[in-house]
Amino acid sequence: MGLGGCIILIAVGAILTFATDWDMQGVNLDLVGVIFMVVGLIGVATFSSIARRRRVMVPPTTQVVEDRSHQPRDGYSNGYGA
Repeated sequence: MGLGGCIILIAVGAILTFATDWDMQGVNLDLVGVIFMVVGLIGVATFSSIARRRRVMVPPTTQVVEDRSHQPRDGYSNGYGA
């Protein structure tokens, strides 16, 4: 389950807990909503800790500078015949 699924769980849980007044026999929708929100929060925490561990710090690359002082100067090396 990715970050989007966790956010959907939190949203559905909040809707069930705070925005509905349905009564179902044998099911407490407020409790189901709270459970969905808790599971969503646990998922977000787990996802963020895994994503933090996957983040790799790449060292900056060193620029390669070509030293042209050691190349032969035969008059045709630059392509213009000069």
